[in-house]
Amino acid sequence: MSNQPENPKTYPVDHEGFLMDSDQWDPDWVERIRCDEEIEELTDDHLAVLETLRAYHAKHGHPPRVRDMTLVTGFKLKYIYEMFPSGPGKGACKMAGLPKPEGCA
Repeated sequence: MSNQPENPKTYPVDHEGFLMDSDQWDPDWVERIRCDEEIEELTDDHLAVLETLRAYHAKHGHPPRVRDMTLVTGFKLKYIYEMFPSGPGKGACKMAGLPKPEGCA
């Protein structure tokens, strides 16, 4: 049984499941990725990472590179991996509605 909402919205995504248009990001998208990532509950730290990534993207036109995420978010990379099991690029950036960061495998 899936944890996805019964009537999920349709979101245009690329071949890796990243939103094609970050303006379509909303709480339903966050919930969808939370379920995909098997994150039980979003904490204030999760939300702080998402906010920070979205603000960086708005200012620079691209998400931070994975190796720069510790500087941008203030969290250690190990902790970001703990919060987002598939990693800062595939998990955090995807949940934030951003494209996959440069250098992310």
